[in-house]
Amino acid sequence: MSADLPKPFRDALDDRARQALAHWGVAEQKPDLLKYRENAVFRVRLADGRPAALRLHRAGYHAEAALRSELQWMAALADGGLAVPQPIASRNGQLLVPLPPRQAFAAQHADVIDWVDGEPLGESGKPLAQSPERLVEIFSALGAAMAAMHNLADRWTPPEGFWRATWDEEGLLGDRPLWGRFWDCEGLSAVQASALSTLRLELSQCLAALPAPARDFGLIHADLVRENVLVDHKAGDMRVKFIDFDDAGYGYRLFDLATALLKNRREPAYDTIEAALISGYRTGRDFSDAAHSALPLFLVLRSLTYIGWFAARPELPGAGERVLRYADETLALAAELGLR
Repeated sequence: MSADLPKPFRDALDDRARQALAHWGVAEQKPDLLKYRENAVFRVRLADGRPAALRLHRAGYHAEAALRSELQWMAALADGGLAVPQPIASRNGQLLVPLPPRQAFAAQHADVIDWVDGEPLGESGKPLAQSPERLVEIFSALGAAMAAMHNLADRWTPPEGFWRATWDEEGLLGDRPLWGRFWDCEGLSAVQASALSTLRLELSQCLAALPAPARDFGLIHADLVRENVLVDHKAGDMRVKFIDFDDAGYGYRLFDLATALLKNRREPAYDTIEAALISGYRTGRDFSDAAHSALPLFLVLRSLTYIGWFAARPELPGAGERVLRYADETLALAAELGLR
């Protein structure tokens, strides 16, 4: 998406990044924009030459307490042995720096986190390049790492003031879902809006009837899509790493598993991918067949989130077309999985 930004806005974004980098004493560089979604993420260099990632947080999307809590949880996961980014303090010791309004930007916060080596598992919309054998290795490791993350979250006591959003029934299907009102957003056809409204009610009933093993709930990443899973092959050892905790919060653990699987549904090796992910997860955490049976519900719930997300961001290239496409894809997925 970053390559499609209008040049005047891109130039202003680079200037905003240098304004933030002044707090780390490294403003005299051209930051390399990697992603523009919830955050604008840049690859930068610290004073000692190390690579790092600068994040300009979307104005008004997360409160300061939520941003600090994200950094606290990432630190706790790293302390527990999980490969995740760590925050780097500014010159005067701040992990989170406030930026005042300027030009095209409202007041927002910035932080710098250390660089995590590895290649993204894949790219949305493009077939996975790995062989089936390698996919088994990667998704088994991904499942095991997800189990370790959930275990660490359960053992961790958040500090006072910790706050992250909650992906429960209200956050997913309530009157004001965290990622937007997918059933009545601008651009939907009358047929799509009606079908999504009906599906919303059906999914609420399904959530209410979840078997106990599927109700495992706690801190989750919430966005382990291909781009946020890095695969690192150093010294012949393969390790998966997690980045982009911007949407991390409290939710069903099945939501994390469904997020890692959804964009792979059309892969020829999907059955192998799902089996490897679940097998890897079970090496570190209990996951019964009863819990597994609820996975289709969470695949549809995750698919719904993309509709409202893009509808709330019309400035992104192709947002309107994506709203329509995700609506059709979600309704088709629900029908395929027997949920409508």
